[in-house]
Amino acid sequence: MSATFADVLLDRATSPYRAAGRFAFHFARGKLRGDPAFLALLRHGWLAQSRRVLDLGCGQGLLFAWLLAARECHDRGEWPAGWPPPPRFDSLVGIELMPAETRRARDAIGRAARFVDGDVREVLLDQADAVVMLDVLHYLEPAAQEALLRRVRAALPPGGVFLLRIGDAGGGPAFHLSRLVDAVILRLRGHPAARLYCRRAAEWQALLAAHGFESEAFPLSQGTPFANVLLHARAV
Repeated sequence: MSATFADVLLDRATSPYRAAGRFAFHFARGKLRGDPAFLALLRHGWLAQSRRVLDLGCGQGLLFAWLLAARECHDRGEWPAGWPPPPRFDSLVGIELMPAETRRARDAIGRAARFVDGDVREVLLDQADAVVMLDVLHYLEPAAQEALLRRVRAALPPGGVFLLRIGDAGGGPAFHLSRLVDAVILRLRGHPAARLYCRRAAEWQALLAAHGFESEAFPLSQGTPFANVLLHARAV
C-alpha cells in the first residue's frame, strides 16, 4: 500500500465531517489515521462479502465513512493491488448511546447510513451479514456481555461475520495503559465511577464459542501503546 493511497482514502473518509464541525473533522482525521483497525479490515477483506453491516457503539460513524470512501476509491481505480475489494452495501446501521455522536454522524454521512440513538443492550438489532463492535463490550458487566452476544448471534445468519476488538487483559503494561485511557474517557463523559469488565484474549474467544461463534485473534496494536486484539468471528 502506498502512502498516497492512504492519504487519498483518509481525505475521502474525513472530508464529509467538515459539515459536522471542527471537532468532528479533526477527531475523524486523528482516529482514522492512527487506529490500525481501519486499514486492517480492508487489507484482510473481513467485510468484503457483507452487504448489511451493523455497528454497535458506532460513535460519529467513522467506520461507515471509511467503508464508503473505500468503495469510492475502488470504483475510481485507486485500490492497492492484491487487496480484496470493499463491500457494496444494502444497509449500514449504527447504534450509539451518545446523541451528540449520532448528530455528528448524520451531519457528515447523511442518508448513506442510518444511525439509531440508544443503548446496545436494549435496541432491537437489525438482521445483518456483519456486526462490528470496536472497544465496546468491556464497558458492559458480564451478564450484559452474554446477553448482547446472544442477540448478536440471533441477528446473523450462519457464516455471518462478527468483528470484535477487545483489550487483552493478559497484555501486561500495555493493557494497564489501555485501562487507564478508558477510565479517563469515562470520567470525561461523566461516568467517573463506571467499571470495566475485561478478560484475557483466550477468555473472550471462549465466551464467543459459548455463544455460537468460531473466532481467530489478530493482534492489533501496531503503532499504538495498547494491548488490543481483533477477534474475527463467524456464526456457526
